[in-house]
Amino acid sequence: MNAEEISQILHNHANPDIAEHSMRFFKTGPGEYAEGDRFLGIRVPEQRKIARKYKNLGLEDTEKLLQSDYHEERLTALFILEYKFPKATEEEQERIYRLYLNNLNHINNWDLIDNSAPKIMGAWLIDKPKDILYELAESENLWERRIAIMTTFRFIRNDQFDDTFKIAEILLQDEHDLIHKATGWMLREMGKKDRKLLEDFLKGRYRHMPRTMLRYAIEKLPEPLRKSYLEGKI
Repeated sequence: MNAEEISQILHNHANPDIAEHSMRFFKTGPGEYAEGDRFLGIRVPEQRKIARKYKNLGLEDTEKLLQSDYHEERLTALFILEYKFPKATEEEQERIYRLYLNNLNHINNWDLIDNSAPKIMGAWLIDKPKDILYELAESENLWERRIAIMTTFRFIRNDQFDDTFKIAEILLQDEHDLIHKATGWMLREMGKKDRKLLEDFLKGRYRHMPRTMLRYAIEKLPEPLRKSYLEGKI
């Protein structure tokens, strides 16, 4: 099996009606964040099914698939990498990580990032220096900034919170709604593990946070406390 054959399998599952809906949902119109992206129209469960079946696809062919113009081919390639990573040797895991890092320009929408960054970038960096995430957090590229914060989801699950806080601090005044949502989401997940740490972070910051970021961050707090944050009474 090679990249071209996987591509043909995906094309065989294409649905124009789903593709049209996806193009609207993922904002592919002029001036929107995914302007010009192309869709085949395949549901995510079907893509995962195909990725599992062909998870032994070689890395070179997986990279070719990741460089496709079609969104579903890129997502399927990321699913394949996700399935490969846990059972790979450390040397193979580093190759997967490097492949991912070398193709960030193709990991260019929130679903591609959210499904892959914690499971590949996060899994590799969990016990290693994380300088790359701070470089990405300062990037002018929206998707690289989202990768930086979403990668920390893996750290949160391992009760490592420092990088989430530090990257959230960098992104605190980001101008894009997709960063507000992702950062607030990661703060919320961290707060589910340690509410006091979340509240310590919010003190002195919450009044200056984008409203969407704050709403996401406090979503799981008790309702009276949420209301006090939203009304600026903490």
